Amino acid sequence: MADKKKNKSDGGEAREPVVENRKARFDYAVTDTLECGLKLVGTEVKSLRLGQASLAEGWVLAQVDPPQLTLMNVTIAEYPPAGANRQHDPIRQRRLLAHAREIVKFATEAKAKGATLVPLKIYWVKGRAKVLVGIGLGKKQHDKRESIAKREDARDMDRAVRRKA
Repeated sequence: MADKKKNKSDGGEAREPVVENRKARFDYAVTDTLECGLKLVGTEVKSLRLGQASLAEGWVLAQVDPPQLTLMNVTIAEYPPAGANRQHDPIRQRRLLAHAREIVKFATEAKAKGATLVPLKIYWVKGRAKVLVGIGLGKKQHDKRESIAKREDARDMDRAVRRKA
């Protein structure tokens, strides 16, 4: 019985996403990604470890002067065992941690392309919460239909291969 997706070089902690924004890759054509740290308060950490968060309506605000990234409209549920006076605000602005040059690069790329910064995943690396942020260009309706058609074709091919084996 081996551990599930444990990577000993990462300090022994699984790197699979705790929370994933699956709809983001459907709604946006993601061109470039950046891994950022996430500044959390105590009860947010415990709630996030339970996987009680939603990135569905989330987006990232980028400022060039001073360089900073802010995670907006992401819900991390309250941690029930903590008392009422120790709870955090479920929908609050959270600071993302990255190097200033990376922030400036991403902010200027997003503005130049007319794109938005979208949170794709939240996961743990060596006991620290990380957010994968991508530059997303909005897809048109026909692009979305194309994505659905490709996905269905891949499923049909997989089914055909399984039937022959």
